Amino acid sequence: MKKLIGAAIAAGATMAGAGVANAEISANVQLTSDYVFRGVSLADNGPAIQGGLDWSNDQFYVGTWASSLSQDVEIDLYAGWTPTTGPVTWDLGIVSYNYPGADDDGAEFDYYEVKIGGAMDVMEHLNLGAAYYYSPDNYGGTGTATYWEVNGDFTVNDALHITAALGNQEIEDADGPLPGVTSSSNYNTWNIGATYAYQGFEFDLRYHDTDIEAGSDIESYTYGPSSYDAAVALTIKREL
Repeated sequence: MKKLIGAAIAAGATMAGAGVANAEISANVQLTSDYVFRGVSLADNGPAIQGGLDWSNDQFYVGTWASSLSQDVEIDLYAGWTPTTGPVTWDLGIVSYNYPGADDDGAEFDYYEVKIGGAMDVMEHLNLGAAYYYSPDNYGGTGTATYWEVNGDFTVNDALHITAALGNQEIEDADGPLPGVTSSSNYNTWNIGATYAYQGFEFDLRYHDTDIEAGSDIESYTYGPSSYDAAVALTIKREL
């Protein structure tokens, strides 16, 4: 599980003498009423403080992002390449998820994913995209994992965007390295919401849900029914 990397808040400062044309640094901080990742709450249905720091130029980016969790902390590191072919802008990258506050001895909490994504403007005000993530050794010793997503962004005006996504998470061994039969498990997740920008802040109100069923194999990959039930989260972001 954990954070699906999205676009950083666009607060950039030009880097002087960096040796790379059009390079910039951006940073953000945010408070959310619930840290929901791929339909599952990672903050025990409670608030979380988050923030990130990014460096980018015309086609490459590197960055870090962190969030408080219910008991620990998550720190992500990522890098990628964003070439353009015709109308499609690609995002080819890698994301490392790390949990320094957790007891990681033998638990294999830390993991990474590689990502292939693309997006294009299909008409005025409407952008559609898709992404595919692959982890060869997923969180908690659950084997290989894949996640695909289709998403859309409708621009109402300069301040207001409506966005939605539908995804599927598949995990080789959802109950982890325990005795028993290993069988692939998956679930669908979706979200829809609106983001409004005002005076340097972004306010995002979003509905999340999944089709995870109580007693299913995939439930052992969550924190119980309350973590994957339908939820609404409010996030307030500030560019720095």
